[in-house]
Amino acid sequence: MSTYAQNRPNGQPSPTNTNRWSTKQLVTMALMCAIAILLSFIEFPILPSASFLKLDVALVPSAVVGFAYGAGPGVLVGIVSAVAHGAITGNWVGCLMNIIATLAFIIPASAIYTRNRTFKGAVIGLVVSTVCFVVVEILANLVIDPTLYGMPFDAVAALVVPAILPFNIIKGVVVSILTALVYKSISNLITPAKDQVKGR
Repeated sequence: MSTYAQNRPNGQPSPTNTNRWSTKQLVTMALMCAIAILLSFIEFPILPSASFLKLDVALVPSAVVGFAYGAGPGVLVGIVSAVAHGAITGNWVGCLMNIIATLAFIIPASAIYTRNRTFKGAVIGLVVSTVCFVVVEILANLVIDPTLYGMPFDAVAALVVPAILPFNIIKGVVVSILTALVYKSISNLITPAKDQVKGR
């Protein structure tokens, strides 16, 4: 955040600059959006029994932004990249699922880490986010697959334990680990100085 306070002739400080997002932050968010869009096209199946479930790590740039600047910017990056992916592929149901995933993962991790900018805070935030992500994704599949894809509810429910649950646990853990590694590597380059933690 960029703020300033210069003395007026009468000795009173001038109003604080209310421009919340600096140029550096906007550039960083734009770059992370581009990276997230590219990552969304790199996907592959990880469960032989459910090859239709494909892993991607497009949430990592959004999570890194969320750690650096807060939940709002992180969610914005995730939504923009999800909409861009949907527009390119024409898969708007997938876009909806990606937006739901973004909200479920980014908000808890960012909110917890913003309150406790330590390694412990990051770990707690990522663990809570993974749990929220898994639960929300299961519920989303149970609602969206029958409603928008026309799959029988019983068929979707039968996939929860053998496929949907383990897939989303693996994805949540992978995204969490990559987020921690990437953020640790670049945090002091993108995080405002007032929020930097030595040794992080």
